Amino acid sequence: MRIFFFVILTALFSINLPAQTGAGCDGARYRYRVFDDISVNYDIPYGSNISADGSSISLVMDIYQPVGDVVNNRPVVLVAHGGFFLAGSNDGSDVVPLCEDLARMGYVVASISYRLGIDNFFDLESSLQEAVMRGVQDAKAAVRYFRKSYEIDGNTWGIDPERIVLGGSSAGGFIALHAAYVDDLAEIPSTLDFNSNGLSGGIEGDSGSPGYSSELLSIFNISGAIGDDAWISAGNTPVVSTHGTNDGTVPFGTGYVQLLGINVSIVDGSEILHNRTDLLGIDNCFHEFPGADHTPHSFSTQYYDTTRAVTVGFTSRQVCPLYPPICGWYDVDSPPPILNTCPADIVADGVITVADILEILGQFGCEINCFADVDEDGAVTVSDVLLVLAVFGEPCPN
Repeated sequence: MRIFFFVILTALFSINLPAQTGAGCDGARYRYRVFDDISVNYDIPYGSNISADGSSISLVMDIYQPVGDVVNNRPVVLVAHGGFFLAGSNDGSDVVPLCEDLARMGYVVASISYRLGIDNFFDLESSLQEAVMRGVQDAKAAVRYFRKSYEIDGNTWGIDPERIVLGGSSAGGFIALHAAYVDDLAEIPSTLDFNSNGLSGGIEGDSGSPGYSSELLSIFNISGAIGDDAWISAGNTPVVSTHGTNDGTVPFGTGYVQLLGINVSIVDGSEILHNRTDLLGIDNCFHEFPGADHTPHSFSTQYYDTTRAVTVGFTSRQVCPLYPPICGWYDVDSPPPILNTCPADIVADGVITVADILEILGQFGCEINCFADVDEDGAVTVSDVLLVLAVFGEPCPN
């Protein structure tokens, strides 16, 4: 047996390994709620830093996963809560339902805490800019945490480090947008002082897991905005947004962010940033809620269902590029019939590659709900490897 696997592994690593994009994309996973139960690991530390008031703060996340899942290279979705950088938490009602539903769809989901606080209420504009940057630094550290865990901790969470998505509600939307599109110090407003409490380390920051990439596959934005849509450049990260047209807190178009009726800072809301992404040819999806106010998904089942569908319909195509586009409501509990005409294509990318062999080796010996049980005999064994090798390099039939 050892000799067999030595031969297999030697053959695999003697050729270039393709990116394992599309792993687990069977037509239902990552787009529909295919798991009944989820588990949550609370208060997982991912870093620390100095808050706006100069105190040290530990940064934690709650990690949601489907129960009974045997796939070990799943996309990660990081979710940031709202609260105007003054309030809110990672167990808030604006993010928990979405985290739970994403886990039921097969994602590994992390609801992150980030540093709150505005240190100068006499200069709200600059203080808000600094608060956004602290949130960006923390979110980037959370992304790096997963890549570090994958590399040095034996992939504790069963993730694919090439498929990491960031999104959020309100202030969390600000964080996602700025994390994706502010990639040059020249884009930082001159009023933002990196010598202020907790802002050292530039755009990446010093919140944790240095040396790992914070690159994102895509982002989602619920009722957020960006400081200037000119910061978005051709080739930037794909984005999906939902926004109420009568949002009185964060503008739907260009306007002031408001705190308790006080104009704080002019920003570009979802309508403007999606006009910009359309112009630049960046993959995007935008759904507006006519007449709705700020974060309507937080208090309306109808708005939540549509927000969830729009967000996941787009995100699922980012993690599964062969999925058809969806930019609107659909029933997340009605997956299409899955006709497996190519059982050897375990990662569902349309061709039999090294990725399929690696998936089998990762599940070798599995006897319950085995995703890589190609011959459907109830366990992942040598026979499954041989079946895949027999069609190695061949495309799946249309």
